[in-house]
Amino acid sequence: MIGYLKDKANLLTMVGLACSVIGIYFAIIGNFKIAMILMLWAIFCDWFDGPLARKTKGRDSKFGEFGAALDSLVDLVSFGVFPAIVLLSYGEFSPWFLPGTVVAVAAGAIRLSYFNVFGLEGGKTYLGLSLDINAMLMAFLFLFESLVAPPVFSGILYGTIILLAVLNVSPFRMPKMVGIWYYVVAAYVLVATAIYSTLLWHQI
Repeated sequence: MIGYLKDKANLLTMVGLACSVIGIYFAIIGNFKIAMILMLWAIFCDWFDGPLARKTKGRDSKFGEFGAALDSLVDLVSFGVFPAIVLLSYGEFSPWFLPGTVVAVAAGAIRLSYFNVFGLEGGKTYLGLSLDINAMLMAFLFLFESLVAPPVFSGILYGTIILLAVLNVSPFRMPKMVGIWYYVVAAYVLVATAIYSTLLWHQI
């Protein structure tokens, strides 16, 4: 099993998983800036493991099948469980935040299960909002966390998580983001990481 990680794309997927698991730790201890940096890099790994796989010459089809299954499982952790834990931790593990946590993870599981069975329609569109958008918006939202009181921000965060969960399983079609979007996502990850790093530096 471990031998499948010698494939560069599968290894990058695992790096994304590591970012998410470590990010969950920082979310639990309340260091949300580091958690968001790790969430950003989980997004980066998710976006670029596919192109890396396609550029790997002579890639065995078994590596591809393994990678597809691995990617789906990692997506659930990175973009379902991770944002849900951030919500729960920001809510100081209050029982009132458990419903939002369950809804976020459940929506992610349903969304990914549907995609695993039905995939892209015509190779161009997904049904429902893709889960990586959840993480992108959460990382963006936390840039403004210091501008409002924690109780207000927790309400905004809760509402955003619920809205995204509804959109994840809604019957609308979302175009596959390709081409220039890879540059947009890479730039977003780098710029947001720089901003969070600056905020951390001033916090020291």
